[in-house]
Amino acid sequence: MPDLSFLHASPFYELTALIALAAVIGSVGLLLRQPMIVSFIAVGVLAGPSALGIVQSHEHIELLAELGIAVLLFLVGLKLDLKLIRTLGPVALATGLGQVTFTSVIGFLIGLALGLDTVTSLYVAVALTFSSTIIIVKLLSDKREVDSLHGRIAIGFLIVQDLVVVLAMMVLSAFGVGAQEGNDGSVFVHISTNVFYGILMLGFILLFIRHLATPLVSRIAHSQELLIIFAIAWAALLATIGSELGFSKELGGLLAGISLASTPFREAIVAGLSSLRDFLLLFFFIALGSQLDLGLLGAQVAPALAFSVFVLIGNPLIVMIIMGLMGYRKRTGFLAGLTVAQISEFSLIFMAMGLTLGHVSAESLGLVTLVGLITISLSVYMITYSHGLYGRLEPWFDLFERKKPYREEKLEQQLLAKGEYDVILFGIGRYGKAIAHYLLQQEYSLLVVDFNPDEVRRWRAQGHAAIYGDASDPAFIASLPLNGVKWIVSAMPQHDIGVTHEDPRLILLEGLKQQHCSAGIAISTQRSHDREILREKGATLVLLPFFDAAEQAVLRMKILQEKLRETE
Repeated sequence: MPDLSFLHASPFYELTALIALAAVIGSVGLLLRQPMIVSFIAVGVLAGPSALGIVQSHEHIELLAELGIAVLLFLVGLKLDLKLIRTLGPVALATGLGQVTFTSVIGFLIGLALGLDTVTSLYVAVALTFSSTIIIVKLLSDKREVDSLHGRIAIGFLIVQDLVVVLAMMVLSAFGVGAQEGNDGSVFVHISTNVFYGILMLGFILLFIRHLATPLVSRIAHSQELLIIFAIAWAALLATIGSELGFSKELGGLLAGISLASTPFREAIVAGLSSLRDFLLLFFFIALGSQLDLGLLGAQVAPALAFSVFVLIGNPLIVMIIMGLMGYRKRTGFLAGLTVAQISEFSLIFMAMGLTLGHVSAESLGLVTLVGLITISLSVYMITYSHGLYGRLEPWFDLFERKKPYREEKLEQQLLAKGEYDVILFGIGRYGKAIAHYLLQQEYSLLVVDFNPDEVRRWRAQGHAAIYGDASDPAFIASLPLNGVKWIVSAMPQHDIGVTHEDPRLILLEGLKQQHCSAGIAISTQRSHDREILREKGATLVLLPFFDAAEQAVLRMKILQEKLRETE
């Protein structure tokens, strides 16, 4: 092993080495088409004590990681509003509590069956109930699915899980205080105090939203730089307050975002902080990987595999069952359920607290650590390739859907009663809105489809036909009113990696082919290299927004020049 002790002469040298290592490993992962999170966790393992031993300034890494967590959850909170929370509250609460209950009970029984004692089985079972909000939100953001129905439901029940995490850690902390003071009554006092602080903080947030949020941010927004600084400061402040009052920094950061979600400047804040979020989260994954002590893991492989299979399969199944009973489609339940197919960094913290209190052994901490390593790594792939995975497993999922998934069919039934359409447009982002504007000017009968419920709601409020839906869902495509349609237009956003087998545009083309749709199909892309692939798959017309706009601009310039010559 090379001598890297010179890196520890300065935290700056160490930070430089970590960023350089992340760039190298990330580049290799990109060439191998691996999810970036897996690459970053690998950086942490390589930089940790079990390999290169680069990470020594743990306090500096933890500081950057905690700031990244606060910013991430702040941005998630910005996407939420009180109306959304009221809408998705029942399914989030039922799914979150159902998953926590199922996982803890079955996990406890598995622990006993594997020969663990009662206390250790209880600790491990509770640790298995926590899923990583940070990792899931990062993956959903990368896939641009935070605003989808399954993404919003997933975030909802992850918030419920976070509340359970807070409660569990409050109880453990209270027991620790009681043990130190030798007074069982202090446990109740400690928990009651935290509950009181929680109600107080929620009251403050509600007052801030009603009376201060918009006027304050309106003044600050005169300077874009100041707006971003204020956003970071607000996220860090509420994360700090939440931590000091006995809650997690994650919930504090989330509340900070929710408090500004009703302001008209949230999109500007999101745009300004996205790059900073990705940079800071690198250190969270480095910190997570560097804490994995590979020396404790060898003897725990067999029980860790048993628990991992349970988490990877059992947790998604319970989510699918609950969501199916509540009237959601099996596809929505599956995509949301995959988000709980791993355990959280809080699982390790929870076990570490139990170790400090003398309730569990170091071997138990090693067991949960290995389960975390296995489930996080595998679930990242499951979520990244979720649509393709669903396509392979879909025939087995009929049991998880009602004959009539009424919650998702409500808008569709309202829409189908209106008759035929000339054009169906998928995606109502900036480019999609421009296309819709000109289609309506030409008096085409237009139906808009988007996977963002907010955009659908806004479009319908303007008096236009719009429906929530996902182009990656063949069953949804089959439900569309395709008779008499002249054009199907896809203006959906794309990733920069080009056409892949999970590309919703390809799934849309295949779904339309299965429905024997005779309409013209126009597909937009940002890459000229995708043109031939999309045409081979059935696209009648490939739209290249930037190239088409440039060509149109030159033609208009040429026409104007000819008119000027005629007037001379």
